[in-house]
Amino acid sequence: MADYYSEKRREYDARVAADPMGLLPRPERSYKYDVIVCGGGTSGVAAAVAAARGGAKVLLIERNGSLGGQMNVSGPPGFSYAYLYNARGERVIDGFIGETHRRLMEMGHARPTDMNPYRSGSDYIFSFVDPEWWGLLMFQIMAEEGVTLLMHSLVVDVIKNGNDVVGVVVENAEGRVYFESKVVIECTGEGDIAVRAGCEYELLSREDSEPQSVCFTMDGVNWDELLAYLKAHPDQLVPRGDPTRTPEERYELIRNVKDIGELGDMLGFFDIMKEAKANKEWHDYAGMGFFLAPRPDVDHFQAHFQHSAQVPEIWSCDPWDLSYAEQECRRQIMIAANAFKKYVPGFKNAYITRVGMELRLREGRRIMGDYVLAKADVANSQRFYDCIGKNTFAAGAVHVANNNTIGASKEGVATVPDRGTYDMPYRMLVPRKIDNLLIAGKHVSAERATYQRFLQETMVTGQAAGAAAALCVKLGVTPRQLEAEEYVKQLQDVLREQGVILEGVH
Repeated sequence: MADYYSEKRREYDARVAADPMGLLPRPERSYKYDVIVCGGGTSGVAAAVAAARGGAKVLLIERNGSLGGQMNVSGPPGFSYAYLYNARGERVIDGFIGETHRRLMEMGHARPTDMNPYRSGSDYIFSFVDPEWWGLLMFQIMAEEGVTLLMHSLVVDVIKNGNDVVGVVVENAEGRVYFESKVVIECTGEGDIAVRAGCEYELLSREDSEPQSVCFTMDGVNWDELLAYLKAHPDQLVPRGDPTRTPEERYELIRNVKDIGELGDMLGFFDIMKEAKANKEWHDYAGMGFFLAPRPDVDHFQAHFQHSAQVPEIWSCDPWDLSYAEQECRRQIMIAANAFKKYVPGFKNAYITRVGMELRLREGRRIMGDYVLAKADVANSQRFYDCIGKNTFAAGAVHVANNNTIGASKEGVATVPDRGTYDMPYRMLVPRKIDNLLIAGKHVSAERATYQRFLQETMVTGQAAGAAAALCVKLGVTPRQLEAEEYVKQLQDVLREQGVILEGVH
């Protein structure tokens, strides 16, 4: 698929070609925009780019000095990228996420989608990118598309006229600053701005919430030694790929793996964990396992630990909870790294190269919108008139703070029938009662079982929200008015032009 190539990018490329070592031009300092995006994580960058490509004047506000959120600040998650295909092998997610993968491939900083025999028959297929280069690319794309960045700035409130959001309040080193906007997109991940705007939301109790985690990465692993151990003990891994395979079929596929990259992730190490626990050298709050973190430009893998340090009963909206979890997770990281070095073959000389800058917040508020995506929608492979993207991800699986790592929610698990997809409706981005505001990212309107928090989901909703915001400005309508079928069709045309898959798959 050809990637979206805007006129702004052509101008950027021409300017760089004329003066490759020249400084970027400084942006105009303005306090009035068509679209303001609050948060520069995976949903926020997708929203800002889509809005700019729709012709809007866009400001992206981010509290850190980095763009990327769960990709490269609290992450990467091991599934960056994953779930871009359904279990039939059909491509179901593209658009901005696909464009970035292809561009990083061209730069030597991503791996091709790996549909190897071990993982085949599942939607859990990896299209790995280097998260650090991904973050660098985001800054370049913002420059290409003319998105104005305001970093090191925290959005603390909204400006309202009745139920209409007409701007945001920001605090930074300059003090308190006010910005006007025709549409605001809430991409904070935790719904902080939506709550300040008066939006309805759901929040589980601490006891029912998924554990929050801090990731870390290790290098210096002897992958040949580890692979030899896994081939000799294939029953020590949680199986991947086609779920209908017999245990022996799965074991044989592991024995036939030629490169550690084919495994993608490794969760289990059951006997090793049992021994480490008996010696009081592994904790009770996670299983043993990790994802592969590739550095494609040097054909090298690191081990990335996303689940080895996690704390239960933490509210993402309570700073005291978060402070405690940051400290406890660092304690667990030391336990986990030492245990892997001592017990796991190939890790004797491994060392930590990176610790996540902050907690990866798995669960928090969900902002209730004009449609609430339901577990039944997943189970029924539901189609909607206002589809803004496809999803293949099952409903109801959750992380748990014990040695199983993964469990089922109280609502139970639902998978998509016939190895297909379900639609993601535009209406779940539109909060109830409050106008001129769109929600994108993990806190879109959904039941707990269908929580849209995974990276690929956040980029789909981010791109859709950005395209919708720009179209609202162009047409002179509110995001809620855009739900009308005549306008939704125009939104879908824009998304198709940007490479989003809306039909043609199971």
